[in-house]
Amino acid sequence: MMRISGVSGAVPVRLKGYEMSEFLATAYPWIKAFHIISVVAWMAGLFYLPRLFVYHREQADLGSETQALFSLMERRLLKAITTPAMLSSWIFGLLLLSIPGLFDWTQAWPWIKIAAVLFMTGFHFWLAKKWKELESGSCGTTGKQFRYMNEVPTILMIVIVIMVVARPF
Repeated sequence: MMRISGVSGAVPVRLKGYEMSEFLATAYPWIKAFHIISVVAWMAGLFYLPRLFVYHREQADLGSETQALFSLMERRLLKAITTPAMLSSWIFGLLLLSIPGLFDWTQAWPWIKIAAVLFMTGFHFWLAKKWKELESGSCGTTGKQFRYMNEVPTILMIVIVIMVVARPF
């Protein structure tokens, strides 16, 4: 049976004549690579979208060409890049979680990482809500508030990377 570095005690499960753990062990580098690619794209969107919202609130009048341009840029970023990247991050992340023995669930770091990812997902949906409010002209969030919110994905990214790489807990 194939082994993943650092993985022990994998329980094989038969699936169409192959051992599931062997399949996952073989696919592990690809799953991990696509997870990282997805997360990078998701983070890029989460970094840029609040910044667009700042300029949208401060520079665009409702119904103006500038407002229409910001709306188009925000919609494309949210719908074509950020949301698909979030979904693929979750899919590949859940595939990684399904690899037997990859995580020691008695440690705190995977739980902290999962909590941070849940917060990041909530932030993503908050941004989508704010985009709809900006579209309709009913957004009460100021440019200054969007500037502060622009720091949220950075803080969450720092927590997630430290939990995965350093595993301090």
